[in-house]
Amino acid sequence: MVTRVTAQAAGRKVAKNVQKNVKRAVSGTLGISGERMSKVDTAWLRMDNDANLMMIVGVWQLAPGVKHAAVRERIEGSLLKYDRFKQRVMEDAAGATWVMDRNFDLANHVVAEKLPKSANQEQALQDRVAELATQRLDPKRPLWQIHLVEDYTGPDGVRGSAMIVRIHHCIADGIALISVTMSLVDGGAPPPERRKKAAAAGPEDWIADTLLKPFTDITVKALGAVGEGAARSLGMLGDPKKGMEQGVSGSFDMAKVLFQLLSDSAALALMPDDSKTRLKGKPGGAKKVAWCQPIPLDEVKAVGKALNCSINDVLLSCVAGALGEYLKTFGDDVAGQEIRAMVPVNLRPLDQAHKLGNRFGLVPLVLPIGIDNPIERVYEVRRRMAALKGSYQPLLAFSLLAVAGLLIKPAQDMMLNLFAKKTTAVMTNVPGPREKLKFCGSTLEQSMFWVPQSGDMGLGVSILSYGGGVQFGVITDSTLCPEPQRIIDEFVPEFAKLSIVTLMLPWGE
Repeated sequence: MVTRVTAQAAGRKVAKNVQKNVKRAVSGTLGISGERMSKVDTAWLRMDNDANLMMIVGVWQLAPGVKHAAVRERIEGSLLKYDRFKQRVMEDAAGATWVMDRNFDLANHVVAEKLPKSANQEQALQDRVAELATQRLDPKRPLWQIHLVEDYTGPDGVRGSAMIVRIHHCIADGIALISVTMSLVDGGAPPPERRKKAAAAGPEDWIADTLLKPFTDITVKALGAVGEGAARSLGMLGDPKKGMEQGVSGSFDMAKVLFQLLSDSAALALMPDDSKTRLKGKPGGAKKVAWCQPIPLDEVKAVGKALNCSINDVLLSCVAGALGEYLKTFGDDVAGQEIRAMVPVNLRPLDQAHKLGNRFGLVPLVLPIGIDNPIERVYEVRRRMAALKGSYQPLLAFSLLAVAGLLIKPAQDMMLNLFAKKTTAVMTNVPGPREKLKFCGSTLEQSMFWVPQSGDMGLGVSILSYGGGVQFGVITDSTLCPEPQRIIDEFVPEFAKLSIVTLMLPWGE
């Protein structure tokens, strides 16, 4: 017993010394102190490759136009209140550190753009977005940039401005960036003051803080887990002593949670390969971007209510239909075929949405692209979405990213290829504000964004509801899908088809 206690004490001492030496080495190399990057954010930092950069890319269309000086002033008074946007990244053998950029110059981050003269300004804007999606951010500076096109005319003939925003995923996830966005707009609230968090005392503290705490309380309820017993059990994982005090009932709940975890672990590891379609293959590295005009959100709600489906079910069914129709235009047989899309799931309590960093998991959603009947397809999507409720796959995916951040890059790449090899697309569906926002006195007419695709994935799909409309956008690798507009052109007809068939159903009272 004495020997075991002595060994444990020695182990803790060694771990503490390693942490001190790493911190000392980093500080010595940099000549300055900084904040260590979380393991998950480190994984995103090192996930860049020649085909896919880990940047979130967005587009704002504003009317009337805004001036470069006004945008700079707004950024200084809002975005730069987040220290992260004035910090650059310094990598070392143990990970990475956020350090203040002593040479920070806003001129490097808010830059003026001019689109080539063209009758189709929207196409020119899409081409520029695609081009910027493949350009690396300068690693010697904070990893974000805003490109302002002061003079832009949209397809409706209204003159205004367009802003292209690029932010590396290691800074924050989509939920956090929505909070950042709300601090940018007119009347937006500034970011809450952040208290400096004490450093973790040892490896066991990192495990509890990074892998366990995000999945308790609000997170468990948000994921629709298996009831109050499961919530208590996840709490026990963070506090095993408390779990022991709760006795047999607690043990039973813990067993249910562990069984679910094991089942979901096996499901992730044993995911079958996607159907082989022209959308999957080796990407070439160049990108293409396209988006559609908004469709009225009220119409989507009406169809969902009539079919007893969620708005999400309706939109995802239209995505599946559009992808299927696109493939059929090439003569491909999609009957019975499916493609898998990784869908981000928030693991952050809503009251912490303002905090930067990444706190989300991923769930694999299989889209039934081979079902022609729109009613049959929407109900199949609803069934599959319901099957994901109570799943711990987002938790496991988050844990994989955290562990990947501890590994050297080749090992991390091998680990994360599990997702890329079995997935065709990354898809996000984000509900935005119902009313249109103002920015520097102008109206934010349209907003679109794309999250990055990892590994060899060549398709990103974004659905964003904003200002009473829903927009659908895609970003593709030009080798795998050289004309993403052809996918976009199928989305609205698929929704119209679903609407018409819904009206033709034999409704009773």
